[in-house]
Amino acid sequence: MVDYRIEEDTIGPVKIPVTALWGPQTERSRHNFTTGPKMPLTIIRALLQIKRAAAMANGELAQLPVAKGHLIALAINQLLDLDDAELQRDFPLSVYQTGSGTQTNMNVNEVVAHVAAKLNSELKILANDDVNHGQSSNDVFPTAMNITASIAVNALEKTVTHLITELKQKQDKYWQVVKIGRTHLQDATPITFGQEISGWVSMLEHDQTFLKQLKPTLYELAIGGTAVGTGLNAAPGFADKVAEKLSQVYKLPFTAKTNKFYGLAAHSGLNVVHGALKTLASDLLKIANDVRFLASGPRAGYGELTIPANEPGSSIMPGKVNPTQAEALTMAATRVLGNDVTIGLAASQGNFEMNVYKPVLISTFLESTDLLQGTIQGFTDKLITGLEIRPTRMAELVDRSLMTVTALSPHIGYHASAKIAQAAEKAGTSLEEAALKSGLVTQQEFNAWVDPLAMTNLK
Repeated sequence: MVDYRIEEDTIGPVKIPVTALWGPQTERSRHNFTTGPKMPLTIIRALLQIKRAAAMANGELAQLPVAKGHLIALAINQLLDLDDAELQRDFPLSVYQTGSGTQTNMNVNEVVAHVAAKLNSELKILANDDVNHGQSSNDVFPTAMNITASIAVNALEKTVTHLITELKQKQDKYWQVVKIGRTHLQDATPITFGQEISGWVSMLEHDQTFLKQLKPTLYELAIGGTAVGTGLNAAPGFADKVAEKLSQVYKLPFTAKTNKFYGLAAHSGLNVVHGALKTLASDLLKIANDVRFLASGPRAGYGELTIPANEPGSSIMPGKVNPTQAEALTMAATRVLGNDVTIGLAASQGNFEMNVYKPVLISTFLESTDLLQGTIQGFTDKLITGLEIRPTRMAELVDRSLMTVTALSPHIGYHASAKIAQAAEKAGTSLEEAALKSGLVTQQEFNAWVDPLAMTNLK
């Protein structure tokens, strides 16, 4: 049997498990919304930081007794010291709740009030009047959204930088290793593998630039807007003080000097930054696909690369090696592309003074950053680091290619060169044999003109 206590909210009495630190509004939500994942703990921790900053700001502005502000901060410090498993116990609410995040905001308010009561039962701390003083879910929750998104993007950028570093090492190592280029999935003129990798690196560096350029929009905080953006019940200077304290905690340049009507009704910052995540995901799909296709085989595919054997590739085929890290990354990328649709639609639902898709917006954003960060890390450490070339196979494909005929075109013309390539393909001979047979090219000229490394412009 579970023991209960009775607490009341404005609707009436509620039975709450006796060991729970939450209050009646949390308990109602726990039963009313039972579907889907729990609210991410990163959001909970950000809300706790906001509540602590608010308590300190209200104390400094004489909006709360200093003793109350100190007790709230003390309770929050105790909660922030818990590991994730311990913290999760008292924050049980679903992402799919009210679209303002009100119930999670109240969950935090109620838990802080109960912890404060355990620390000092003589100084009563009220969830709404004290912990939530000068705030509304409508400005607090979007503030937490932007904070967590900023942290997540910073962490992701470091992981992408790690991938770029590893790719640059391969780029330098294989800068002069010639391979056949491919366009339209058909043979093209030679390229070096280092040059090919440099294209991947540049894609990722551009993605980093896009994120860096767009990320500052996440530093704009809605705090101080309260219910509809007017700042009702928030003391003058409160928002700036909270933003300053949060900047000190997170070492990020948060600001409250923003349009609060925008901050409550629109989440354009999350939307546009996730667009950059979508672009990153698209580029990662291309890179991972290039790697796994070039490593296909080893006997019946392109077979130009070898990849690490991290685990058995088949339950039935012994010795099979599969590009599993590339597969994980590409699956994550497709999820991010789908998430961008969710975020775009949710961000469009700012009806009048408030967007009411806030929980799904931030949980989806964080899913994208978590998926990308984890799969990029695995792709880098468990595939790219151990990636090697098969130089004999690369040289063989270059030698067999007919598109090196392009080097003859400036000397004998496009049409004559095309006839040589077509003759070689039809007869199943090498390009060299067909060129010499045509009588248009001597051996000496062929050797001088058809130089695969020179065709890459590295000579």
